[in-house]
Amino acid sequence: MSQFKYPLLSNAFNSNDINCGIKVLKSRQLTMSNITKKFEKNFAKVVGAKYALMTNSGSSANLLALSAITNPIFKKKLNPGDEVLIPAVCWSTSLWPIIQNQLKPVFVDVELDTFNICLNDLKKKISKKTKAILIVHVLGTSTDMIKLNKIVKKNNLLLIEDTCESLGAKYSKKPLGSYGDFGTYSFYYSHQITSGEGGMVVCNDKFNYNLLKTLRSHGWSRDIRLDKKYIKKFKHIDNRFLFINSGYNFRPTDIQAAIANNQLKRLKQFMKIRNKNRNLLIDTIKKHKNWNDQFKFVNFSKKIKPSWFGLPVLINENYKSVKHRFLNFITKCGIENRPIISGNFANQPSAFLYNLNPKKEKFKNAQIIEDLGFFIGLHTQELNLKDAQFIANTLLKISKF
Repeated sequence: MSQFKYPLLSNAFNSNDINCGIKVLKSRQLTMSNITKKFEKNFAKVVGAKYALMTNSGSSANLLALSAITNPIFKKKLNPGDEVLIPAVCWSTSLWPIIQNQLKPVFVDVELDTFNICLNDLKKKISKKTKAILIVHVLGTSTDMIKLNKIVKKNNLLLIEDTCESLGAKYSKKPLGSYGDFGTYSFYYSHQITSGEGGMVVCNDKFNYNLLKTLRSHGWSRDIRLDKKYIKKFKHIDNRFLFINSGYNFRPTDIQAAIANNQLKRLKQFMKIRNKNRNLLIDTIKKHKNWNDQFKFVNFSKKIKPSWFGLPVLINENYKSVKHRFLNFITKCGIENRPIISGNFANQPSAFLYNLNPKKEKFKNAQIIEDLGFFIGLHTQELNLKDAQFIANTLLKISKF
C-alpha cells in the first residue's frame, strides 16, 4: 500500500480494533467460540436477518449457500444441470460455487447506469431449467429489489444475494442481503468493515441455518439439536463425533470475529464518511476547469441507501483507445485503481476453459463496463480538499492522452 499516495483503502484498523484482537490472543482462546457467536448475533440484527453464520471468507459464504441449496436435505434441492442466473459482471467466487455444485451458470447482462443485473435481460433468460438467481450487489448499490422479488416469486426461484461489496446498503429501507433465501458478506481488507479476512452468510429459516452450520464444520452435528430417535438410531457412534452431512472447514477465528465486531459498531460512521468522500471527489472533478464530461458516475434509485465500496467510473467513449495507458499513468502518479469487479466475466480465460458461454452471447453493457470502466477507493477517513484536487487533477489529464 505504501507505494500509492491514494490506495484503494488506507488505515482500515484503529487501535481498538487491534486491541480487541490482542485481547483474544492473550486469552489463548483463538478458535471459533463465544466471541464469534456474539458477532453473529449483532450482525444479524444489523442486516435484518434471523440468523447469521460467520465464515473464514466471503467466498466461503458463497460456497456454503450454493452447497446448501444442492444438499440432499434442502427442501427445494437443486439437481445437477439446473440453471442459476448470474450477472456477467461478477466476481469469480460468486460464479465458481455454482459450477462446484454441478449447476449451470447462465450469464445475464447488467444495467449501464448502476452496473447491477439487468432485470429485462434476466426475464428473457428464465427457462424451465432455471431454479435460482445469484445476484451481485455492485460496489454498494443494487438493482430494483422489489421488481426482482416479484420475478423470483412468480417463477418460484431461489434467490442468493452476494452482498460482499454492499454491507449496510438498503433498498426501500430493507437491508440488502435480507431479501433472498441467503445473503452473503465479506470482511476482506477493503470492504465496508474488515477483519483482514472473514465472511458471513445469513438466512431467515432455522432449518437452513442448521444446515449451514453443519456444512461449515465438517458435516459435524456439534451445536445442532438432533431428534432423540435419530440419536438412538446411531447409538453405536459416539454422539459427540456424529457426522450427519457433508461439509467443509470454513470456520473463522475469534480473532477475526472480535475485530469485525468492533468495526461493526462504526459501520454507519464508515458509510457516512465514504459517502461524503464520494460527493467531494465527484464535485471536485466536475467543478474542475478541465472538466468536459470525460467520466460518467453511477446513478442510483431514490429507493436505495447506498453503502459505497469504491468510486466506479466509466470513461467517455472518446478515450476508449487510451484507457490502458491512462490507468498506467494514474497508477504511476500514485492512485491505485482496478477493474469494476472483474469486468465481463465471459471474457475471462476460465470462462473459455469451462465453456461458460456456449452460445457466444454478447453482453453489451458488461462489455462497455469492461472497456471503459475502472474504480478507485473511498476511504473510511475523511478526504481533504487538497487530496481531492490531486485526484481530480490527475484523472482529468486523460484529455492529454
